[in-house]
Amino acid sequence: MSEKQSFKWAKVLDISGAHLLHDIYSAFLAPLFPILIERLGLSYFMIGGLTVIQRIASLFNPLIGLMVDRRDLRYFIILTPAITAICMSLIGLAQNVYQLAFLLFVMGWSAAFFHVPGPVLIKRVSGDRTGLGMSFYMVAGELARSLGPIIIVAAVSWWGIEGTYRLIPAGLVASFILFFRLRKLKHIEVKTKKIDISVKQLLIELKGFYLNITGYTFARGLLKALLVTFLPTYYVSQGESLWFAAYTLSILQFSGAIGSLLAGGFSDKIGRRKTLIIIALMTPVLMLLFVLTSGWLNMVILVLIGLFMFGSGPVLLALVQDMSSERPSFTNGVFMTISFAFGAFATLFIGILSDFIGLEKSFMLSPIFALIAIPFAFRLKNKE
Repeated sequence: MSEKQSFKWAKVLDISGAHLLHDIYSAFLAPLFPILIERLGLSYFMIGGLTVIQRIASLFNPLIGLMVDRRDLRYFIILTPAITAICMSLIGLAQNVYQLAFLLFVMGWSAAFFHVPGPVLIKRVSGDRTGLGMSFYMVAGELARSLGPIIIVAAVSWWGIEGTYRLIPAGLVASFILFFRLRKLKHIEVKTKKIDISVKQLLIELKGFYLNITGYTFARGLLKALLVTFLPTYYVSQGESLWFAAYTLSILQFSGAIGSLLAGGFSDKIGRRKTLIIIALMTPVLMLLFVLTSGWLNMVILVLIGLFMFGSGPVLLALVQDMSSERPSFTNGVFMTISFAFGAFATLFIGILSDFIGLEKSFMLSPIFALIAIPFAFRLKNKE
C-alpha cells in the first residue's frame, strides 16, 4: 500500500517532460496564423475550421481510452512527440489549405493518443497527491506553449517559413530519449483484471458531472480561443510585430504554467470545486480589466489571466481522475472529448463572430463569455 501512496518524483517528471516536448510542437500553429492568413488567404472562419479539423480525433477519445486501459501506455507517450514534430514542422511547406488541413488532422490523432493516457499515468505515479502530479503535468504543457511560439518565430526568422522542417530532428531525438527514460514505467502498467462497472453504467453515473464539465469547458474554450488562437493575430492586426505577438503569447502561457503549478496542489488542500469556483469568479473581472487597459497594465492583467484561467486545467484533470478508479482512461477520454470538441466549437464560433463583427469587438465580449462558467463551477461536486 505504501508503494501505491508514494509520490514518485522521477516518473512524474519523466511524463511531464514528455508533455513538454510534445506540446512545444503543437504550439507552433497560432503564431504562424498571421503569416498563413496572408500566404494562403485564410479567413477567421477558416482558422476556426482548421482548429475543428485538428480536433476531430478528440471525438474518439473515449474509444482510445477504452483501448489504453488495457494496453502498455508508455509507447503512446514515447511515439507521439515524433509524429507531432513531423506534422507541425512541415506546416511551412503547405501550399494550400488542404495540405495544411491534412497535417493538422494527423497531428490531432497524435495529440489524442498522447493526452488520453498521459493524465492516467500521472495519477498512477502520484500516489495520494494527484493534484500535485497533475500540476507538474499541466505546467509542462503550459511551458511548452510558452516556448513553442518563440521557437517557431525564431525558426521563421532564421530560415523562412519554408525552412521550419529543420525542426523535425529534435522531435525524433526526443522520442528516442523518451524510450530509454520511460521504459522504467514497466512495473506500473495496467494489469488485466475484471472491471465491475460497464461503460454504460459509468456514463449514467457521471452524466450530471459531464454536463457541468461541458458548460465549464465551453466557457473556458471561448476565452482560450481568443487568448491563444487569436491573440497573435489580434496584436498583428493592431500594428504590432510578429515577434511582439509571439512574446505576448509566451508571457500568457508562462503565467499559465505558474498557475497550473499552484492550482493543482491548492485543490488538494481546499478541494477541486472550491478552486474552480474561485477561478470562475475571478476570470470575468480580469477579462473586463484586460479589454479596458493598455500598455504595461494590459500586460500585467494578461499575466493574471494566465494564472487563473490556465490554473483550472490540472484541477479539472484531477477531478476527472477522482471520479473513476476502474476505467480511468475511458473517464479521461470522455473528458478529453468534451474538452477538445467543445474547445474546437468555441474556436469556430469565435472565428465566425470575428468575421462578422471584427476581432477587436470579439475581445470586448470576452467578460460575458467568462461569466458562463460560474453556474457550472458551483454545480460541480468533489468525489465523496
